[in-house]
Amino acid sequence: MKVMIIGGGPAGVSAGLYTLRAGIETTIITNNKSALLKAEKIDNYYGFAEGISGEELYTNGLEGFKRLGGRVIEAEVTGAGYDEGFTLSTDKGEYGADVLVLANGASRKTPDIRGLKEFEGRGVSYCAVCDAFFYRGKRVAVIGNGEYALHEAHILEKTSSEVIILTDGKKAPAYENCDGRKIKAIEGGEGVERVVFEDGESAEISGIFVAIGTAGASDIAVKLGALTDGRYVKTDENMLTSIPGLYAVGDCAGGLMQVAKAVCDGAKAGVDIVRRGKQ
Repeated sequence: MKVMIIGGGPAGVSAGLYTLRAGIETTIITNNKSALLKAEKIDNYYGFAEGISGEELYTNGLEGFKRLGGRVIEAEVTGAGYDEGFTLSTDKGEYGADVLVLANGASRKTPDIRGLKEFEGRGVSYCAVCDAFFYRGKRVAVIGNGEYALHEAHILEKTSSEVIILTDGKKAPAYENCDGRKIKAIEGGEGVERVVFEDGESAEISGIFVAIGTAGASDIAVKLGALTDGRYVKTDENMLTSIPGLYAVGDCAGGLMQVAKAVCDGAKAGVDIVRRGKQ
């Protein structure tokens, strides 16, 4: 059995420590953008009388994981698939696993653009794999400027008549059809019909796919068909989602956004993976 964990923070590492000690091949994929790295000092976590910086705790966690034989890959996850096993697409290549643990936080980002929320489900989507079918032969746009946006654009190219990446004022990625103008609004009737830019001009668009920053846990969960409530991934008491073999731990599962809770989530998932592996 192979276990793949997305995220190198307390939740993901905690799950990995349990699976490694049970002799299960375990790999962590991390982009080193954990929220823990932004914590200057942590004074409310057990075992550190003088407190500890988030960066030190993060680094120590990964070092402990590697000491037990865990593999760490530094990469950006851009997509995922499930068919009798999991496949992860990253900017460094593809990886497969029998069990996947989402531990990469609740990071869905939505730009502050008038009309975006109003047209969700009526032309605004957050998953190209899920909704590309509905825009066959139509002109669509992806809002974003990173690897995640490029991944979504390449998926849409297979079915749409034209795909344009709207960077909303950000630096354009290496894609032949980009527009860097700031977006003022999304307009339409029953569905999306156009994007209006701050310079007063507009572009006729039938569908808009939001892919800001990196793919968060809820984005990946949706692509795999797991149940979410929009921001958080739904799990049972063992952190197992509605997809067999797919777990969600830490901030992406909601609840108390604390290191102690993240470690607990990871432990519960790790124990459950080991238990099921022995059945």
